Amino acid sequence: MNDVITNILNHRSIRHFEDKLLTDEQISTIISCAQSASTSSYIQAYSIIGIKDKEKKRKLAELAGNQGYVENNGHFLVFCADLHRHEIIGEREGKNVIPTIESTEKFMVSLIDASLAAQNAAIAAESMGLGICYIGGIRNNLEGVKDLLKTPERVIPLFGMAIGYPTKITDQKPRLPLEHIYHEDQYEQNREVYVKQLQDYDNLISSYYEKRTNSVRNDRWTDQMAKMLEKQTRMYMKEFVQKSKMDLQ
Repeated sequence: MNDVITNILNHRSIRHFEDKLLTDEQISTIISCAQSASTSSYIQAYSIIGIKDKEKKRKLAELAGNQGYVENNGHFLVFCADLHRHEIIGEREGKNVIPTIESTEKFMVSLIDASLAAQNAAIAAESMGLGICYIGGIRNNLEGVKDLLKTPERVIPLFGMAIGYPTKITDQKPRLPLEHIYHEDQYEQNREVYVKQLQDYDNLISSYYEKRTNSVRNDRWTDQMAKMLEKQTRMYMKEFVQKSKMDLQ
């Protein structure tokens, strides 16, 4: 096992950071690593907005559900699906690109490109001794986020990433067993096997919480997921995406 694999397997979300800003060199390195990620057909359909302004961080934290670590970190990044530049490219080159960039396929490409870039950024930051936490909460109020960041049409802020020097390292939550995630040659559809894997994972997670909280909690993962998914949240997203002139076909 090499250092890269050890670093990846050691990942956990960090929500407590020192009051210390990243240097411009660190930021540049992290963004360069993000740009080195694979991109479908070289389209590079994403943008990254770095937030240094304290008031904007404070406002983003509020929009994300009053998450303190959105405001208090070494640097904050917002990853965006971005087909705005491709509209401009079409105009410059005299080509009708609108039907393509308004397709579901290119919308998916923009999401995938942004996600690949973000994970590269996360691995780079962690390799530098920094901690990161993905922030999906910015999608609680995307209208507010777009207004704050002044993003144009065909640009959608997807998620944030808080980066900084950790002050508190939390325990690593166990992931689903490999055999439940990884299928060979075809999808495993033996329901009895599938459910047994979930039950085993529930037992593992319950033990994890009992140990972590001195028996105050013994949550099951499937119960957590069912309760979360039962609540309808951010149901405005389809309308918002369409209003942003993305994924119209």
